Amino acid sequence: MTETYRPRAKYVIGPDGSPLTIADLPPVTTRRWVIRRKAEVVAAVRGGLLSLDEACSRYTLTVDEFLSWQMSIDQHGLAGLRTTRLQQYRA
Repeated sequence: MTETYRPRAKYVIGPDGSPLTIADLPPVTTRRWVIRRKAEVVAAVRGGLLSLDEACSRYTLTVDEFLSWQMSIDQHGLAGLRTTRLQQYRA
């Protein structure tokens, strides 16, 4: 066993400032990714509620897709997650 044990967080602070638990995350069947849902998944991974692999398998995302959400938040805030504005932010 070379893997280090990391205890899972019970909750993290969500994008709106409120506590976010596993039960508060978007449903596994989510197909429509609005800004709030994307931001909640990014916050959950950053805070240790889910690992990157768990989030990707749970929501059938690619690692690149998740990382693009994270980068958009870092560079442009929540507004960077708008798909209608994608071309403006990536230009």
